[in-house]
Amino acid sequence: MATLEGVLERITYANEETGYTVARVDTGRGGDLLTVVGSLLGAQVGESLRMEGRWGSHPQYGKQFTCENYTTVLPATIQGIRRYLGSGLVKGIGPIFADRITRHFGLDTLDVIEQEPKRLIEVPGLGPKRTKKIADAWEEQKAIKEVMVFLQSVGVSTSIAVRIYKKYGDASISVVKNRPYRLASDVWGIGFLTADRIAQAVGIPHDSPERVKAGLQYALSQSTDQGHCFLPEERLIADAVKLLQVDTGLVIECLAELALPDEDSGEAGVVREQVPGEHGEPVTAVYLVPFHRAELSLSAQVLRLLRTGDDRMPAFRDVAWDKALAWLADRTGAKLAPEQEEAVRLALTEKVAVLTGGPGCGKSFTVRSIVELARAKKAKVVLAAPTGRAAKRLAELTGAEASTVHRLLELKPGGDAAYDKDRPLDADLVVVDEASMLDLLLANKLVKAVPPGAHLLFVGDVDQLPSVGAGEVLRDLLSDDSPVPAVRLTRIFRQAQESGVVTNAHRINSGTPPLTQGLKDFFLFVEEDTEEAGRLTVDVAARRIPAKFGLDPRRDVQVLAPMHRGPAGAGNLNALLQQAITPGRPELPEKRFGGRVFRVGDKVTQIRNNYEKGVNGVFNGTVGVVTSLDADEQRLTVLTDEDEEVPYDFDELDELAHAYAVTIHRSQGSEYPCVVVPLTTGSWMMLQRNLLYTAVTRAKKLVVLVGSRKALGQAVRTVSAGRRCTALDFRLAGATRQKI
Repeated sequence: MATLEGVLERITYANEETGYTVARVDTGRGGDLLTVVGSLLGAQVGESLRMEGRWGSHPQYGKQFTCENYTTVLPATIQGIRRYLGSGLVKGIGPIFADRITRHFGLDTLDVIEQEPKRLIEVPGLGPKRTKKIADAWEEQKAIKEVMVFLQSVGVSTSIAVRIYKKYGDASISVVKNRPYRLASDVWGIGFLTADRIAQAVGIPHDSPERVKAGLQYALSQSTDQGHCFLPEERLIADAVKLLQVDTGLVIECLAELALPDEDSGEAGVVREQVPGEHGEPVTAVYLVPFHRAELSLSAQVLRLLRTGDDRMPAFRDVAWDKALAWLADRTGAKLAPEQEEAVRLALTEKVAVLTGGPGCGKSFTVRSIVELARAKKAKVVLAAPTGRAAKRLAELTGAEASTVHRLLELKPGGDAAYDKDRPLDADLVVVDEASMLDLLLANKLVKAVPPGAHLLFVGDVDQLPSVGAGEVLRDLLSDDSPVPAVRLTRIFRQAQESGVVTNAHRINSGTPPLTQGLKDFFLFVEEDTEEAGRLTVDVAARRIPAKFGLDPRRDVQVLAPMHRGPAGAGNLNALLQQAITPGRPELPEKRFGGRVFRVGDKVTQIRNNYEKGVNGVFNGTVGVVTSLDADEQRLTVLTDEDEEVPYDFDELDELAHAYAVTIHRSQGSEYPCVVVPLTTGSWMMLQRNLLYTAVTRAKKLVVLVGSRKALGQAVRTVSAGRRCTALDFRLAGATRQKI
């Protein structure tokens, strides 16, 4: 073993899960920076470290030091102190203030901040407000350090340790030692596997009932991430036995206990209920409580709206439709097709209705017609969509104001809505576009807020991918036994037939390969090798399309990948596209976080629902551009596609990912002038018809596929296997249910 001391200059790679880090260290002896590899969890750029480990040599990178453990030592030289303070470690101090403070206090700088922080006001430009901020940040940093030292011993990464501290404060160590499985439900970014690793490190037995119950809830939570509202009991037990490596009997016992009310809260951890299975046979469904409540509530609210005797648009009960439709044709300059007329009548006479259909079939024009007629009768029309982009498109289409569902309901911290059953929206007609994106929880919040007698219209393409969140709300509303009336538009209009994008979307949806030659708006670049296909995708998106079509590679071109991983996956493509579109420049600030680098101009996306951010929360899938990056305040600002400026502290950057390339699932509800889709045999398991159909229907003008014909054929042929586990269709059909 050897000891090495030095200042951590930069982190070139960090794996947040394992803690494995590649860093460059200045040993103070002149010459080049030294490479250090190993676990440097918690170490911050600018800190002086005393590391224990071994010397070695890498065949490509040469001499390096493998660190096995380290301690932080406060820097002892003025230069070291200046670098330490200027690293962004203490909020409020950047390189300029670090220089001023160290010039004023010299070697006593850190003692002054620690013991007499009020003296910082002696430094030119430091007022009382900033001085207090620096003192508070220093204290918090110290407290976090103590927690870090403990958490480091049980293998927790820096960003997660900071989050644990923010959640529990001084109680952090106590919670981690005594109730580690609480972390999985309380702290975003900590799943069961991380909590389990921590529990093992603090000595909780492998067969502890607490561990098994947490594992069961984790398995259910994982299934909701895959879109299921429940799991059949047998499948849940099998999943838990595999995950936990314990006896089946113990899992069955713990599941039975979870279904009983908790002594402290009085609530059960799960709900068991008998529902029809995939082929109609009865199965015992096991739900997490919020999903069971939402499914019961959503079905009850839809049936309530359908059955009410109230009507907030009574003028349409006995309207002269011939005259109304003639007036409409005169106003819009186009006559509706018969199935569009049916949809208009349905939306204005039925309390709940669904309008579905593929691209080019006139859904948008039908919606505009419905809104025009409703407004002509002085109805209060409310328009909403699940994403900012979809809401903007709806507003442009109808000439009326539209908002995201989250903003419409004014969701508050914690996820409660300002509008609900007791305080409904002031609306006569509520139109929800891109309804295929509505998951169970959001649909329930929305339908609750619709007043009795108002008309509710869901509009969407049921053949697209289902929502990212749990449920298949649109499909369930359209099921054979559903009491909700619906119209499916099938006729492709002549103007749309001239579009290769529309033609090929319908070909793909019917299982026919798309035409890839002779079209001016649909292309295939053949490349069999997955890595080469990844590189070609970047070249097409960043250089060729902008050069040929004059499109902006950041604003107008979107790469949509079937998977996140792999050489042609969204993760790798983001790194390559960032390098091509927003490369680093010495004069521009940037922030490295984990394995990512954020720069001004970066296209980014939010990857979790955060009700605390922005005016009404910022939600999974929200896209924006980084507009500023402040090293002193340790904050960057994102301008979202809803034109809202949202600040992110540097320790919150794990909520953001780059969005030059996104998975097709994450693109739902969005529309782009051009999409580029890498299709390779490397993403074989994901290649399904509704995935490719969704990708193609995201494009307004241009689609470019890059990859192998074999992968394209697989995607067109493969119909998605199996429905999601949901009982909304069964509840809507009003079947009798048996509680277990």
